[in-house]
Amino acid sequence: MFTRMKEDIEVVFEQDPAARRVLEIVLTYSGLHAIWSHRISHSLYKRKFFFLARVVSQVSRFFTGIEIHPGAKIGNRFFIDHGMGVVIGETCEIGNNVTIFQGVTLGGTGKERGKRHPTLLDNVLVASGAKVLGAITIGENSKVGAGAVVLKDVPPNATVVGIPGMVVVKDGVKVNRNLDHQDMPDPVGDKCDMMEMKIKTLSEQVTLLSQRLEKERNKK
Repeated sequence: MFTRMKEDIEVVFEQDPAARRVLEIVLTYSGLHAIWSHRISHSLYKRKFFFLARVVSQVSRFFTGIEIHPGAKIGNRFFIDHGMGVVIGETCEIGNNVTIFQGVTLGGTGKERGKRHPTLLDNVLVASGAKVLGAITIGENSKVGAGAVVLKDVPPNATVVGIPGMVVVKDGVKVNRNLDHQDMPDPVGDKCDMMEMKIKTLSEQVTLLSQRLEKERNKK
C-alpha cells in the first residue's frame, strides 16, 4: 500500500511542475486524495459492502469535487490534474499511466445495464472538459482534446477533437489536413435551414391559396 502511495506522489512530481514538496502534495492535492479514497471504496465494493463504499465515495466527492464510483477499475500511476468536476462512472476501466484534467466526464449514454462506461487503455490523456461517453475504448497512447465529446472507439496513437469527437491525428500523421472550423459539420444550422425552406414553401402556398380564394369571391 505504501509503495503505491509513494508511486502516486512521484507521478504528481512528474506531471505537475508546480509541485514542490511531498508534504504539500499530500495535504493539498485533491486528485491524490480522490484516488486514495477510491482505493478504500473500491476495496469495500469488491467485498460487496456497497453502501459503505458509496458513503466513502460521496464523502470524498464532498471534499475533493471529484466523483469516482466505487465500482470503477483504475490502474497504476493514474493522475488527476486539478480535478474539480471530474466524474468517473461505475463500469469505467482505466489503464496505467493515464492522465485526466478538470471537468472530464467518463460516463454512460443511458440506462442500459452491464458495461456502459468507457475503457481507457494505457498512456491515455483526456484534456479539460472532455466527455467520453458509452461503452467505448480509447486506445493506447491516445489523446482527447479539451471540450471534445467522444461517442465512438478511438484507435491507438490517435488524437481526437471536436463535437462529436473526430480523429485528426493517427500514428503521428494528420488524418484531415483541411480541418477548418468553417468546414465542420453543423447539424443544428442544417436543420434550421431546412425548416426555413419549409416555412418559405408553406408561406408561398398559403399566398397562392389566398389569391385563388379572392378571385373566386370577386367572380361571385
